[in-house]
Amino acid sequence: MTDSPHSHPPDPARDSTRASAMDQALDWLIVLDSPSEAQRREFQGWLAADPRNVEAYTKAQAIWDGPHVAQCAHSLDTRQRKPNLVARLRPHWKPLTTAAILVLGLLSFSNLPMRLQADHLTVVGERQRLQLEDGSNVLLNTNSAFSSTINEQKRVARLYQGEAYFEVAANRGQPMEIAAGPVTASVRDTTFAVRYLDGIAQVRVQRGAVDLRSTQNDARVRLSAGESIRIGPNGFDQPARLDPLTELAWVQGRLVFENCPLNQVLAELSRYYPGWIINNNQQLANVAVTGNYRLDRPLDVVRSLAHITRAKVQEFPALVILN
Repeated sequence: MTDSPHSHPPDPARDSTRASAMDQALDWLIVLDSPSEAQRREFQGWLAADPRNVEAYTKAQAIWDGPHVAQCAHSLDTRQRKPNLVARLRPHWKPLTTAAILVLGLLSFSNLPMRLQADHLTVVGERQRLQLEDGSNVLLNTNSAFSSTINEQKRVARLYQGEAYFEVAANRGQPMEIAAGPVTASVRDTTFAVRYLDGIAQVRVQRGAVDLRSTQNDARVRLSAGESIRIGPNGFDQPARLDPLTELAWVQGRLVFENCPLNQVLAELSRYYPGWIINNNQQLANVAVTGNYRLDRPLDVVRSLAHITRAKVQEFPALVILN
């Protein structure tokens, strides 16, 4: 019987000249696809043996989470009508992930300006509270990048990506200017949220008023408390009524859905889960979901939704599939 990575986990004590921490981490990704209890214990021991092992495994798992591995998997067999992503990836897992690491190293230069300019970055699933120099408070949501310059001459901030909740302090001097993609907000003594993803900005005002300016055509809109607006490639949409209990639930660490299609719920959960959440059962796509969930436990939410809808769940490292 031929040995396979699944029957023999990597040896945590291997000499560094034979394999790097990343090499071992890639092996562990394969082993943890279907581990025995003994393998789980060995994996925990490997993590505890060296901080570099934790760093390497975190990086390897993040690559497996990225789009490049999925694109490679798709190209492996485009002729199958219902391709099984995990089954096709398993024999190629390690070389694909290794290749993806190299690709990611090249592509990371594309967001290098953002990384250099951002004062604060949050990873997937993380929230971070900030206090600016003028006493304003900011709560950064998952996977966000933010910077600010506050002094006697100016109060400016930029949300490069993600989502942020602002409690802007009263100031008799300059208003605070906050840029997010296609829009710039000018505010004084205001509580509001800005979301900027995939080229689309959303502004939600909880208290006070916000003056908005489109960076594309200089159009201007003033939002009052209880209003929200979307700003896309074509400028401003019509202002809409804000539902703070659902749209700002993340500020309290919750995700609240009211009659939302399951696919929309899964897309939102994916923002907080460091991996893929895939729905293979299209009959579930438009099932209406109403619920109040903790945003720091996205995997538990997926399991709960699967139980309610009687879907089957397959769990892999950084990958959850609903069938």
